Amino acid sequence: MEVPAVEITDLVKRYGERTAVAGVSITMPAGQIMALLGTNGAGKTTTIEICEGFRRPDSGQVRVLGLDPIADSRRLRPRVGVMLQDGVGGYTGARAEELLALFASYCARPLPVTRLLSLVGLTEVARTPVKRLSGGEQQRLSLAMAIVGRPELVFLDEPTAGMDPHARRTTWELIGQLRADGVSVVLTTHYLDEAESLADNVVVLHAGEVVAQGSPAELTRAGSSGKLRFRADTGLDVVGLQAALDPKSQVSEDRPGSYLVRGEVTPALLAAVTAWCAERGILAEGLSVERRSLEDVFLSLTSSGEH
Repeated sequence: MEVPAVEITDLVKRYGERTAVAGVSITMPAGQIMALLGTNGAGKTTTIEICEGFRRPDSGQVRVLGLDPIADSRRLRPRVGVMLQDGVGGYTGARAEELLALFASYCARPLPVTRLLSLVGLTEVARTPVKRLSGGEQQRLSLAMAIVGRPELVFLDEPTAGMDPHARRTTWELIGQLRADGVSVVLTTHYLDEAESLADNVVVLHAGEVVAQGSPAELTRAGSSGKLRFRADTGLDVVGLQAALDPKSQVSEDRPGSYLVRGEVTPALLAAVTAWCAERGILAEGLSVERRSLEDVFLSLTSSGEH
């Protein structure tokens, strides 16, 4: 069996009396993109830093590419790329291409610097000092530094923070290409649409615990109130329609001639609504299904007292 890219079992990390990570367990298959979501203080950064070998756990076990991030750091480091929150660090006086060339010199088989600058859209500012780059450009340079060594696994901490929409979309395409090339990607992000668009698997942390995990589709389906909308003549018997459906469903005419069915949207629910209308000679027009977004799920899980 293929070794998981990341395997975390019962991870605990405390800072004094505060427990930052409280028994987290996560398994990430190789070759996938995993998004780690959570509000500030949820334990995301601590979990990632332990995986990167920057912090020691108080208890539990962490394996990255099958190795211990601390005990096996010399073997693991060449196989992993890291994009930190503080971007390029203290190298603000160097030019972009110089800094990338420096990091390439540390690698056994680096990607060509000119090609990488082109991939992240920095060719035109290659000779610009880092301190004169915009925040988004510094983020793209930090991403290039993380992947210059052809890593098998890359950790991306808020990879598109500060980027304009075009650069953000280009970065999404690059991250998708990494996965297509077999690279495993762990990313933290506050952009829920980013996680929903990119991730194969999403893990939501709250107060140091995993409160949900699964694919974006699984999370938006699970426990979803869902919405089914359709148009018909005004004044339909919404009480009669609701009686024909699952007792948990709710039917309303939210606008004249516009009907909303709330409940778990399944093929059976759709069939029951259309059958009820057909029996009464009612043409249900514009049938559409709406599901919760990942943002809806995230907010419901991380709101105070709800997990």
